[in-house]
Amino acid sequence: MTPRPTSAEARGMQSAREIEAHLKALESFTPLALGVLSVASGIYTYLGVSSLLNDSGAMSFFAAVAYSLAVSVAIFVFWSYLIRLLPAVRTAAARLGLFLSMALGSLAIIAMSSWLNAAALAGSAAVEQHLARTVQDYQNGLEQANRVAVAAQGLGLDVARTRQSFQDLSAQEATGNLSGTAGRGAVFRVLTQKADELAALESQIAAQAPLVSAAFAEGNQILSRMRALTASVGDVEQRSVEFAEESVRLAGLIAQLRQLSVAPLVARAAQDLAASVVLPALDGSTEGIRSDQQSTIDSVLTLLAQRAETLKSAAEEVLAMPTPDDTTYSPISTADAVLRYAGDFVPSWAGAIAIDLLPAVLVLIMMVAQSAIRADRGTAAPEETMTLGEIRAAVAALRELDRPDEAPLPAPVPPATQAAVPPPPTDTPDAPSQLLSGRR
Repeated sequence: MTPRPTSAEARGMQSAREIEAHLKALESFTPLALGVLSVASGIYTYLGVSSLLNDSGAMSFFAAVAYSLAVSVAIFVFWSYLIRLLPAVRTAAARLGLFLSMALGSLAIIAMSSWLNAAALAGSAAVEQHLARTVQDYQNGLEQANRVAVAAQGLGLDVARTRQSFQDLSAQEATGNLSGTAGRGAVFRVLTQKADELAALESQIAAQAPLVSAAFAEGNQILSRMRALTASVGDVEQRSVEFAEESVRLAGLIAQLRQLSVAPLVARAAQDLAASVVLPALDGSTEGIRSDQQSTIDSVLTLLAQRAETLKSAAEEVLAMPTPDDTTYSPISTADAVLRYAGDFVPSWAGAIAIDLLPAVLVLIMMVAQSAIRADRGTAAPEETMTLGEIRAAVAALRELDRPDEAPLPAPVPPATQAAVPPPPTDTPDAPSQLLSGRR
């Protein structure tokens, strides 16, 4: 005889029955919930696939629809399998195998659906992020090119100072305070020659200044239009086309600013300042005057070499400044933008992945519930866990099995046969009175 369950076992059985009742109620709409999640993921997958297909024809439409339907069916079937099989298995090996299958399937779902969902959720914002990053790169390039050009314009002050020094020396030579002989002789002509060369270089540098200012102002205007395209509303693809046109103009202006830098010109002029000197013939009337002229010219050449080295060093400092990197705008699709700037759209990625992997939480809940049912039931025999309704159904089924088969009814006799049958004999003793009256 089976021992009577203890009170703790009875409470555990009652708890197990309650959990089973809840699971039975929840299982009624669980497939519907999985279907809704699968359809939602398929819709966003369709939007993501559509953004990847450049063609807008019927074939592309059907291709996107077919892919999204395949994703929806795969998600629904995958989680339907796991939500039924994983809670039901009991061995550790079986659970480990199904867990590995769930992990592999989750990775496959992320690869074929989640990143497309993220592209549909944050694709436009990611493209705008790409435009904003490109604007920043162009702004840095424009500012750096203008910084180099302005620094090169500053070399004009060095050139002007050197030119003024040679003019002062020529004025001294004209009054006789340099070589000791007043007039416009050989020394005066050398000094005037170099002063004129530096004045021409100074004019070239001054002529570049308004061009640099105009290019920088126009570049800022283009940057303003590019920022407006980045932040404005409307189709991001159309804005990207206009953005690309403006970026081409801005790239040309940055290249123009590089060419407007006069630092290479000053460096070459400084190199030629001392190397290319046309020495006039000494025109002193006496040998002593010619000797003084030669000595003065040698001093001027030494001064030229020093000033040339100073100008060259200043120009090389400008040339050593970092030049802006070549910036080129590359159009990008929404899916590629989401992948490139994934770190900036973590909430969108989380939502895209959650809509596909949320059923995994339901699977874990089912596992916990089934484990609780097994733990509450313990090692009780099946007959000990039967409810009153189950016992009544079992008793009714047992009675149906034990009931003897009913005798078949006699076949009806034809009328002709009934006429041929002789009547029963009348000399039989009368039946007892209790049989006639229906009593025994």
